[in-house]
Amino acid sequence: MRLSHTRKALLISMSLIMAGLLGQAAAAESSHTEAAPPAAIEPSTAPATAPVTQPPTAQPSPRTEKTTVPEKSKPRKPGERTGPAGSLLTTGDKGVALTFDDGPDPANTPALLKILARQHVKATFCLVGENVESHPEMVRQIVAGGHTLCNHTWDHDLKLGKKNAAAIRADMKRTNAAIEKAVPGAKIKYFRAPGGNFTPGIVKVAKELGMASIYWKVDPRDWEHGREESDGAHTSRVINAIKKRTRAGAIVLSHDYAQPDTIKAYGVLIPWLKSRYKLIALP
Repeated sequence: MRLSHTRKALLISMSLIMAGLLGQAAAAESSHTEAAPPAAIEPSTAPATAPVTQPPTAQPSPRTEKTTVPEKSKPRKPGERTGPAGSLLTTGDKGVALTFDDGPDPANTPALLKILARQHVKATFCLVGENVESHPEMVRQIVAGGHTLCNHTWDHDLKLGKKNAAAIRADMKRTNAAIEKAVPGAKIKYFRAPGGNFTPGIVKVAKELGMASIYWKVDPRDWEHGREESDGAHTSRVINAIKKRTRAGAIVLSHDYAQPDTIKAYGVLIPWLKSRYKLIALP
């Protein structure tokens, strides 16, 4: 059947429109199925960070996982020789020993002896030989008060322990002779090196002469009195240091020689110490 010219033209136009629509649909479908996110085509090259699931301290590294637990420190035995070169650090029991160095001092030792007598306390006096020679009456007062004597060298020689045995022995014997001259038959059972400068040699000679070497557990540094520190502040510092550091069995170091603030401090300290410890002279 023959189509009119007009109908042919209409059919051709409709065919072209349909073909165009079908082409667009196909193109759209192809674009939808082939397009992908960039990460799907090419992985990111940035370094990956592992997720943290626990705090860092929850899983320590093998190097730090093993920890060393410090051993419990062994309690010191009373009287254990733990001072320099084997000198005594403690009294040997729960008693606290007050020791006073560098005297006798005619200005301060009598005042200290009065405080000790009033409080019924015995102490240990570490005497310098040349001071003993100058003030033998002070040694007699110390012994009359029931206190213990200690050799503190002839002239407070800080380097005596570095000398040879003969020089060490001569110094100790000279000091003991001065003490025994002041108080015949005096017992001198202890030795203290000036400055605490004990050496094996000085401890050995002292032992050969029948003297145990004594160090200290408490040192308030009462001899240290700077110009900027008032007398009252110095006394308070000594009191506070001894209160804070003293424990049962301690040997306490102080000075009666040229230390009036120390004497004032012990006017306060002795009642305080007596209420807490048994105060003893070294036996």
